[in-house]
Amino acid sequence: MMIEVQAASGPAEAWVSTPDGGGTHPGVLFYMDAIGLRPRLHEMADRIASWGYVVLVPNVFYRDGTAAQTSPAGELDSDEARTAFFEKAMPRVHGLTPDQSRPDTDAWLEALTSRDDVSTPVGVVGYCMGARLAVRAAGDHPDLVAACAGFHGGGLVTEDADSPHASLSTARAEFVFGHADNDRSMTPENVRTLGEALDDAHLTASNEVYTGAPHGYSMSDTAAYDHEATERSFSELRAVLDRTLR
Repeated sequence: MMIEVQAASGPAEAWVSTPDGGGTHPGVLFYMDAIGLRPRLHEMADRIASWGYVVLVPNVFYRDGTAAQTSPAGELDSDEARTAFFEKAMPRVHGLTPDQSRPDTDAWLEALTSRDDVSTPVGVVGYCMGARLAVRAAGDHPDLVAACAGFHGGGLVTEDADSPHASLSTARAEFVFGHADNDRSMTPENVRTLGEALDDAHLTASNEVYTGAPHGYSMSDTAAYDHEATERSFSELRAVLDRTLR
């Protein structure tokens, strides 16, 4: 169901998925990709909830519009459709700076952990640009975030002093990364640098490239969907959540 969360700059929509049968369950903060808070993400959150987790998926683009306004009207089932949509979406991605996303993360975690049906610690997972937000959440909230996963993430390693991978130095979570293959936004050198940062922080982690999987492989409403890579990502996500939150 869709709820309203009071975020740093105003009210924001968030999708919540809960397990059947009631009770208290560990929470998972789910960071969306650049395509928006849409039915595909509802489906993914529902699947994670079916494993016994309460899942919150906020509209991180709430400053730019509602979930409907910042999502495509239909499936991005061709390269042409993807290109046209991303011409509009990328300014939103670049506009979501750490100065904005970090206080929002505080709000998302408060909304999740204040629920009567949520226990702590929690997990975070992010897709595409959401992987950056997930990593920062783990580094900024080491006492709360016990699991962090990022799939086909882009820009996890940059030249900036505030590069997402710098947040690993303060994290305590177990990490799982499933990188896209031949991804210009996460090069082999970037993957190696990320692995070195994980090692330097003495974190338990998996940092793998999914051979043959394109960027965006988990999104079944786009032309980038790869079933095998998607199922692998769900399997690895479930395993890390169960290891750390149960």
